[in-house]
Amino acid sequence: MTNRLENSPSRRLACAGCGTEFTCNPSGPCWCAEETFLLPMPFDGSDCLCADCLRQKAKQAAEAAST
Repeated sequence: MTNRLENSPSRRLACAGCGTEFTCNPSGPCWCAEETFLLPMPFDGSDCLCADCLRQKAKQAAEAAST
């Protein structure tokens, strides 16, 4: 069986949170792999978040966990 991510080319995405365009490279080095906060892959048809939106979600989650 082939891992689909190994063969996936990089692609330009628009952030599901703010619309900012960024590059996603699931088969190679990607900025999101370096982030300490990870979200599950979206199942509702939406796409990934940009770095700023991902960090904002991490901040919100940390604040919610501390209250």
